[in-house]
Amino acid sequence: MLEFIMPVRVTVAVDILAWGACHTATGYAAHRLTDRHLDHDGWLLRPRGFEDSGRWYRRRLRINSWKGRVPEAGNLFHGGISKSQLPAPTGDGVTLFIRETRRAELAHWWALTCGPLFALWNRPLATVLLISYGIMVNLPFIAIQRYNRFRCQAFTDRRPGGAGSGVVRRSSGLSGGIEPGAGGGDANC
Repeated sequence: MLEFIMPVRVTVAVDILAWGACHTATGYAAHRLTDRHLDHDGWLLRPRGFEDSGRWYRRRLRINSWKGRVPEAGNLFHGGISKSQLPAPTGDGVTLFIRETRRAELAHWWALTCGPLFALWNRPLATVLLISYGIMVNLPFIAIQRYNRFRCQAFTDRRPGGAGSGVVRRSSGLSGGIEPGAGGGDANC
């Protein structure tokens, strides 16, 4: 292990840079995914029963009260798309938004997998703290992406003709309709 080679200050600097590199690399890898890879919910992204089309996030986590306060980096890389608001209030815009929530969720899941790497140069307690940091930083973003995607999917399913048809209309079944948000993927369907 490298812990015997690096002084504590260097180790802390390496930890900070390593988390930054992990987030950048996983974000870029997700950015490079083709639309074909993001047009459906795979095993990791599929809805779980307890999520209740996103209602669990609103009721238990009160996600609406804090999701607009977190940063949004969907357009960090050239050609990326911000999720702070719907790209367009049309069927295609909602479909694009759903696809981009999948991209962002995958990037955060992948970033979580970087945590065990810190065991290579950190003491056990530091490793546990760094992995905990990774969980605490990434899970809120995963929750936001899932909540937004499930709401939009429910919205598109309720439209005449289902997903991908025509213009998106307000639905009394979803509070808020389509409205722009600010930061952290605060768009609403």
